Amino acid sequence: MENLNSEEWKQSYEKSKKYQIVDVRTPVEWSNGIIKGAIKIDFNQQVNFTNFIKQLDPSINYYVYCKSGIRSWYACQIMDQLGLKVFNLKNGITQWTEPLINS
Repeated sequence: MENLNSEEWKQSYEKSKKYQIVDVRTPVEWSNGIIKGAIKIDFNQQVNFTNFIKQLDPSINYYVYCKSGIRSWYACQIMDQLGLKVFNLKNGITQWTEPLINS
């Protein structure tokens, strides 16, 4: 697992051949906008989250974010233990400078 600032995180996924952006915030937070291309899975719904990540393709990179970087850091720890290559957005979406899209 790597913990990257917003510029490093963006540069990393732009260089990656196969990747998926994962938003682990809550539905209320998603209503404020998401990063383009992100799939949404609420980390606070642990059973759903665990079932979801167990089905992910281990051959691609996962770029995970939340509001402040804490939930996504925990999510990345779990995903890493399952053998997934993960990158946490350090300090979360609050540090993201690119436009968000409506969810």
